[in-house]
Amino acid sequence: MDIIHAILNWNYILTVSVTAWLVAQVLKTIINFALVGRLQISRMWGDGGMPSAHSATVCAMVVASGFHSGTDSTTFGIACVVAIITMHDAMGVRYETGEQAKVLNQMIQEWMEIGSKNAPFLNNRELKEMVGHTPFEVIGGAIVGLLIGLLFTVL
Repeated sequence: MDIIHAILNWNYILTVSVTAWLVAQVLKTIINFALVGRLQISRMWGDGGMPSAHSATVCAMVVASGFHSGTDSTTFGIACVVAIITMHDAMGVRYETGEQAKVLNQMIQEWMEIGSKNAPFLNNRELKEMVGHTPFEVIGGAIVGLLIGLLFTVL
């Protein structure tokens, strides 16, 4: 318990936020294993998937800053704005980027089947498709972040 208090005294808000990110990434890896049937360790640092580590991180930051600095503080206000922007971006721009990558990858695959001589610049590359989140994944991450933030308030 003394170690936990020493870490929290170093930088409480940062520690809570990073812990929420780590928990979300571990959960994402476990959930992916359950769905796919094989361990993909790259899910530990990959984007996209359930729960959103971005949402978990910023929601934990909001809870921690509210507890540490007060809900009337500038720190809490900034944390809220950053959380709103981050979660909106994850469901909007980043999600749509992933959907566009799926279409482009399909087009590239079809062109490659015709003959790579027609598109030598492609070099069998694929765009990353898991870059954003569905609203369900963002909400899942927000719940993880809120729970981690609340857990640290009682420690």
